[in-house]
Amino acid sequence: MSFRGRGSNRNRQPFDPITAVLFKIIQAITYLFVLSVLFMNPEAKKGLIDPKAEYIITVTWPDNDPNDIDTYVEDPAGQLIYFQNKEQGLIHLDRDDRGNLNDTLEINGRTIVNPLNQEVTTVRGVIPGEYVVNVHYYATENGRPVPVTVRIDKINPRLQVLYYDTLTLERKDDEKTALRFTILQDGSLGEVNHLQKSLVSKAFKRE
Repeated sequence: MSFRGRGSNRNRQPFDPITAVLFKIIQAITYLFVLSVLFMNPEAKKGLIDPKAEYIITVTWPDNDPNDIDTYVEDPAGQLIYFQNKEQGLIHLDRDDRGNLNDTLEINGRTIVNPLNQEVTTVRGVIPGEYVVNVHYYATENGRPVPVTVRIDKINPRLQVLYYDTLTLERKDDEKTALRFTILQDGSLGEVNHLQKSLVSKAFKRE
């Protein structure tokens, strides 16, 4: 195809709508390819959670809330994962959020604040049995109740939300069992209940 100035009609090819559509499709594919390369940039992936997990337990509370909420997870063998014991077996506390304490960075003389309050625990294998997930109001700066959301995702073979709910921790030292759930032999979710069990007392009794 020959492209000439608007004022020249010599040897102009007849307009072909199919060719024009194909050209636009090629443009779109090229654009999407460039975007995919940008998103695969390793520098942009810093801070992401390792996706090599079977389940992800995410605990969040409101952005910019200064209070410190902790996650405790007990596995079927009775092993406890929390901020002082971040790895046990196939369970890892990947992100320990301390409210405002670790949410600021100094970059080129400027203070950058990350408003997100989130703790992430990954279960990197299918271990049948009961799991207990507790949340604990560890420290406070304003003495206010804190709404805490607990979400559990099954990653393989596709992303599936197994649980999502919000509870409120009323005051400092308040501890609640968000849920107790059973993973079956095939990796699916079994029984879910909310029977309370203190994991904080168990953690600090053995220290």
